[in-house]
Amino acid sequence: MLGDAALQRLRDRQWLEAVFGNPRRPGGLRTPRTPAGPSLGEVRARLRAALRLVRRLRSLGQSLREAEADGAAWASLHAQAAPLRAELAEQLQPLAQAAYVGEARRRLERVRRRRLRLRERAREREAEREAEAAQATEREQEIDRWRVKCVQEVEEKKREQELKAAADGVLAEVRKKQSDTKRMVDILRALEKLRKLRKEAAARKGVCPPAAADETFEHHLQRLRKLIKKRSELYEAEERALRVMLEGEQEEERRRELEKKQRKEKEKLLLQKREIESKLFGDPDEFPLAQLLQPFRQYYLQAEHSLPALIQIRHDWDQYLVPSDHPKGNSVPQGWVLPPLPSNDIWATAIQLH
Repeated sequence: MLGDAALQRLRDRQWLEAVFGNPRRPGGLRTPRTPAGPSLGEVRARLRAALRLVRRLRSLGQSLREAEADGAAWASLHAQAAPLRAELAEQLQPLAQAAYVGEARRRLERVRRRRLRLRERAREREAEREAEAAQATEREQEIDRWRVKCVQEVEEKKREQELKAAADGVLAEVRKKQSDTKRMVDILRALEKLRKLRKEAAARKGVCPPAAADETFEHHLQRLRKLIKKRSELYEAEERALRVMLEGEQEEERRRELEKKQRKEKEKLLLQKREIESKLFGDPDEFPLAQLLQPFRQYYLQAEHSLPALIQIRHDWDQYLVPSDHPKGNSVPQGWVLPPLPSNDIWATAIQLH
């Protein structure tokens, strides 16, 4: 067994190799690494160089065919073509090796797959951006609709309050005028009573006013009474008109509240109906093949669109009607008969799967 010092040195050497790699060999040389395969840039450069040499050799071949009659020119052109052929053979030599070509193909395939992945990711990101933009636009439109609705409600309430305040002000003014009219009537009565008292006091003293004075006083009283009566009738007509207008506004407000309540009830009923239909026929948003269930929907909803179908269905139901006190019977349900809850976990799992 190794001693404690030798064991510690072994651990230190393993730690150094894990951190700094394999130690150098004697002479300062590292462990030789397996040469990497050809890079795509190198293969591309070789192919371009080979293509360039092929073009030059093709041009020289054409010149050689044209210079067959001139031996000196032909020999000169042939001498120019020889090094090009040697250089072309040198460029094509690695391309003739199966390992070299296989490695180049593998690298090219990796590059192609990577580009496809990048394109696919770019398309996915673009689709996500478009979906986010569409959702943002939809949210903005919903916010705008909600804001317009809120502004309209506030403006409508403000107009109602202003109209009610104006009507209340006019009504208060009319009532004030009616109060003034009543006070004028009381003043006339007081004047008439005062003149009567003064006339009696003068009579006790032996002073009698002329009859023309009584007629003049009575004439002025009648004229003032007619004027006050006309003003009172006018103010009463204004008050009735204002009350009718206020009652109309209140009736309109009650009608709007009733319509709002009915609209909420209708939305609630539609939501319940949609929930019941989703339980019976499946959710159309989660079930893309809803058209397959269309015949079943037409069958179960045919009574809503056809009077003969309604009569036939009611006739079929009426065959099973029994008295209300029958021990084995009950009344016909008014709506859909919903399916019962799953009786066990296995049946619940099967329903969730479908």
